[in-house]
Amino acid sequence: MIPISRRELLASLLVLPAALRAEADWIPLFDGRSLHGWKESESKSSFRVANGQIVVQGPRAHLFYTGGVQHADFKNFELHAEVMTRAGAASGICFHASFQPRSPRASGFKVQINNTYKRDGEGPERRKTGSLYGVRDVYKAFAKDNEWFHLHISVQGNQVQVRLNGASVVDYAEPEPPVRGEDSPVLGHGTVALECHDPNSQVFFRNILVRPLADDLPATAVEPPVVDDVYREILWMHQQNFPVVDYHVHLKGGLTLEMALKESHRLGIEYGVAVNGGLGFPVLNDAAAEQYLRNMKGQPVFVGMQGEGRERVKLFSKETVAKFDYVFTDALTFKDDNGKRMRIWLKEEVGEIKDKQRFMDMYVDRTLGVLNHEPIDIHANPTLLPDAIMADYDQLWTPERMQLVIDAAKRNDVAIEINNRFRVPSQSFIRAAKKSGVKFSFGTNNADTNLGRMEYALGMVKQCGLTGQDIFVPKPDGEKPVQKRGFS
Repeated sequence: MIPISRRELLASLLVLPAALRAEADWIPLFDGRSLHGWKESESKSSFRVANGQIVVQGPRAHLFYTGGVQHADFKNFELHAEVMTRAGAASGICFHASFQPRSPRASGFKVQINNTYKRDGEGPERRKTGSLYGVRDVYKAFAKDNEWFHLHISVQGNQVQVRLNGASVVDYAEPEPPVRGEDSPVLGHGTVALECHDPNSQVFFRNILVRPLADDLPATAVEPPVVDDVYREILWMHQQNFPVVDYHVHLKGGLTLEMALKESHRLGIEYGVAVNGGLGFPVLNDAAAEQYLRNMKGQPVFVGMQGEGRERVKLFSKETVAKFDYVFTDALTFKDDNGKRMRIWLKEEVGEIKDKQRFMDMYVDRTLGVLNHEPIDIHANPTLLPDAIMADYDQLWTPERMQLVIDAAKRNDVAIEINNRFRVPSQSFIRAAKKSGVKFSFGTNNADTNLGRMEYALGMVKQCGLTGQDIFVPKPDGEKPVQKRGFS
């Protein structure tokens, strides 16, 4: 390894966050001048050094660290790198890897690098920067192209943590014994590798530093996860590139953002944290919505708004609404044929339903009004009925009524929520919606701290044959419903 001077080492440490600069035992893996100590696989033309950076672009390949630090064999360690991507680029940092001269895929784990990469014919790649690929994936892009960002990886015992610009995006605890599958990596030891994805991806790395930790260092996880059928199903969904996101989480009933993030890491489910916006709610105008957005800035979650009531479209500007990652509403609040405002989850407002069929016709009509005239991403709590008639769900939701709602959702590009709390919609509705090409989202709609584990959604995924491409992801800026359709 080419020796690095004390001055060069200090210079490299100065660009790190203060928390890292305070540590004296960070060791550079890249000397800033050459690829000495690194070895290419598959293609030598995919990696070069320019301006003190490793430039990655070319045929698919990997660049393995083979230098003298820790004999290029790390078990417990911390790794820091600064990364910059050009538009549409993808890459990765692999660890616990071993040199493979001709394999298109490195062994071990990979931390994904992708802010805007698109798969040919499939649209944007869902796994975003910071994902522990296929194990704990991140679906929101927290880094931007053409800007340097800090990526920090920590492995201690059975725990892997990934931080992106200081924010914790992955905190994965491997169970004991590990869950082994065809695509399930297992923690062990090995070297570090950089991935070149394809000739159209240009990615830059600099200040690649490692801090080796003792091999017998205990894990910092409080307790290992319990491996049951739900755990295995969630892991399977990550492996199959399903966006494992619960978009219907509210900070209420004692649930704090800190608690939600801890639960998200524990379960492997990313959250969309939504504020309720509408009459009778704390957020009822642009100023309150903008304050909520400021409070959530930099948090590793999707930020959503749940529109409450039909009046909400007159309370917010489309410019403010477009700043949220997504917007959703339900059709549970409406005015009946006599002009009475009704919230169908409140028995006293529903009253006695003497004619169930007439009520259903009115309810479907109001639902179509929401889907056709309100610019939303997700239709939440779909097909939920008042308690008084919920027992007749299968008879009242006839195929004709279901198809009216499905056609409106498809026509307006609105995803249908598979709701874990109320276990709606039915399997027959989901099958019909899938046949029509409608997208689906997963949601809890929690009343307290109990967020569940998407058990109903997992069951519907398997029973209805849903794929990762059937699942909703928020649209990028410029393509959001409120920007395309505005408010009526």
